[in-house]
Amino acid sequence: MGITDQLSGEQESAVGADTGGLRHELAQQLRVDSVRASAAVGSGHPTSSMSAAELMAVLLDGYLRLDFCEPQDPRRDHLIFSKGHASPLYYSVLKAAGAIGDEELLTFRKFGSRLEGHPTPRIPPTDVATGSLGQGLPIGVGLAVAGKQLDRLPYRVWVLCGDSEMSEGSIWEAFQHAGWAGLDNLCAIVDINRLGQTRETMLGWDLAGYAARARAFGWHAIEIDGHDTDAIDAAYREVVQTTDRPTVVLAHTLKGKGVKAVENQNGYHGKPLPDPEEAIAELGGERHLRVTPTPTADGGPPHRFECSGGELPRWELGEEVATREAYGQALAALGNLRGDVVALDGEVSNSTHSELFAEAHPDRYFEMFIAEQQMVAAAVGMQVRGWSPFASTFAAFLSRAYDFIRMAAVSRANLRLVGSHAGVSIGEDGPSQMALEDFAALRAVHGSAVVHPSDANQVTPLVAEMADRPGISYMRTLRGKTPVRTDPEEEIRIGGSRVVRSSGEDDVTVVACGATVEEAVQAAEELARQRVHVRVIDCYSIKPIDAAALRAAARKSRAIVTVEDHWPEGGLGEAVESALAAEPGRPPIQRLAVADMPISGKPAELLHAARIDAEAIVGAVRDQLTS
Repeated sequence: MGITDQLSGEQESAVGADTGGLRHELAQQLRVDSVRASAAVGSGHPTSSMSAAELMAVLLDGYLRLDFCEPQDPRRDHLIFSKGHASPLYYSVLKAAGAIGDEELLTFRKFGSRLEGHPTPRIPPTDVATGSLGQGLPIGVGLAVAGKQLDRLPYRVWVLCGDSEMSEGSIWEAFQHAGWAGLDNLCAIVDINRLGQTRETMLGWDLAGYAARARAFGWHAIEIDGHDTDAIDAAYREVVQTTDRPTVVLAHTLKGKGVKAVENQNGYHGKPLPDPEEAIAELGGERHLRVTPTPTADGGPPHRFECSGGELPRWELGEEVATREAYGQALAALGNLRGDVVALDGEVSNSTHSELFAEAHPDRYFEMFIAEQQMVAAAVGMQVRGWSPFASTFAAFLSRAYDFIRMAAVSRANLRLVGSHAGVSIGEDGPSQMALEDFAALRAVHGSAVVHPSDANQVTPLVAEMADRPGISYMRTLRGKTPVRTDPEEEIRIGGSRVVRSSGEDDVTVVACGATVEEAVQAAEELARQRVHVRVIDCYSIKPIDAAALRAAARKSRAIVTVEDHWPEGGLGEAVESALAAEPGRPPIQRLAVADMPISGKPAELLHAARIDAEAIVGAVRDQLTS
């Protein structure tokens, strides 16, 4: 390890053989390169990068056990820029470590470049995308948990945070969980430069205030001058020697450090420096220092869990089973077959039935309590290391973590989310628990899949497929029991559907999912007694939707009726209309959905009030035939 390559004669004379001097020169190089990268494109956050230069220089030279050219080493440390807007600094670190060259550095923010405005995994060894503040530290918690309890390797997770994001609630969810879990392999480095985007931050340079908060959550807190390389070195030594709790290094810094025109000045956030050439000269000119990485710690290969084998569950036709219970059984059985599957829950495992996985695989189950942002972030962190996380809670509560889900897609993360207790069919709990927007929200996530099985035998193959599917997958499960209508031998897949009933004389097709499938079947039976023939499609995959089955039905039907336990916007009905938008001569489509704000009541009462029950479906079919 160490700093090598050339300095100018004047620079070398000033430095001599002093390690602190070399680190100072490395910090200046990081500043200069941050200025250069931002100037080349005319945008970026150089001043936010300049404040943390010494913090990264010392970390890079001696503490970060990460060969940037060998990012696949499972023993390596992980560096997360939670303050992702300081990407010029991050890319300057990559250059100093030899992961990129100077030519690529100057492609920052340009179309086609791997060096995007905020870091993404397109540029190794970046683990996750950041830039939406408050996410890096919670994800770091997930990585630290993976290191201690899953991989069982001695790697450390270093997270650079900004002081502005310390106002985010998700940051304190992370502080709370990491302190509770004793994650001594996690270090948060907080760059306290006092200035946010428009004004001074809430606590300014009150390092003692930050420290008191951190200690209250069980962290070891160190307060330092963030531009003193010796003080930083001493703090990092203390980090690696602390073995019973996570550590936060609280660094007093100056935004725009080293350039008089912008140092500690408001109004320069997110802007290139007004005179970059003069600033580079003031910083001592360009350098070409190279840092040799610190060797990774010993520890052998990552831990792997043994599998006991067995079969996935299946149910007899006609059984009454809640799909949430089927989820718990299917996940527990999948855990017997696959040692990479892990489960997280937001302290409602007896409702989601992930408790069945916890009982079968306690070493792979993680209680995240009522902290949904931290739960999703931890799952993102775990999948970085190749684990296959399933995260479950009430569907309504996932909305709290929506930005984490959105950013997980930017991270190209493989994430499986399961939401129970959704729709008016949950009954007396009332609208705060009903999640009538979950299909719309999750359909809008790039590359996502959204499924809503109507019976237990649909759950098992969908859970198994979700475990292998790249990207974000979401399953909504049902609170109440539903009859098993799907044969266990039938093919069920993401992107599929099943025809529940049909004839050669179908007048209308009813497309339903989840709780409304049973209502559609009852309506079809009533209409059959009136000599009206109805095809019923169980559209258990809402995204991707089975467009081929819908087109085939459209060609044979005089009308289509969709029915869903969801708001009209963004759910099943709109997915069906989208799939058939280009179908020539398509029949009319009538959409039944929850239109008015529901109240508490019995499930049957609420389905009827929302006009998504069998009676409403019968009426809609007859309206279509008479019109």
